[in-house]
Amino acid sequence: MDRAQELVERYLATWNEADPAARRLLVDELWAEDGRYTDPLVDAEGRDAIDATIGAVLTQFPGLVFSLGGPVDAHHHIARFTWELGPAGGEALVIGFDVLSTDAEGRITDVQGFLDKVPSA
Repeated sequence: MDRAQELVERYLATWNEADPAARRLLVDELWAEDGRYTDPLVDAEGRDAIDATIGAVLTQFPGLVFSLGGPVDAHHHIARFTWELGPAGGEALVIGFDVLSTDAEGRITDVQGFLDKVPSA
C-alpha cells in the first residue's frame, strides 16, 4: 500500500476512534508534537488540542464515521484527499477536503481542512 494512502487511512481512523485512550495513542503516534490542524471552525495546535478537537467532533456527530472519499494524491511530504462523514454505508452528511503535510519521520505536522458540504441548520 502506498505510504501516503496508509497514513491518510490511519489519520481518518483516529477521527473514528471513540475510546479516548486509544485515540490519544493514535494522535501521539501519527502527529508531530507541535502539529497543527486548521479548518473553518477550529485552529488546534499541539497534540492535546488536536485530540480535544477530534473528541469534540465525535461528541457532535455520534454514530457517524469518517471515510476516504476518493484517491489520495501525494508528492514529497504532502497529501491531499477528500473525506466524507456519514452513517456507515449511507450518504455523507459532511464532505471535506484536507491537505496534510509530514516531517522527515513521516509524522503529521499540518492539516489544512476545507468543508465542501455541511448540513444546514
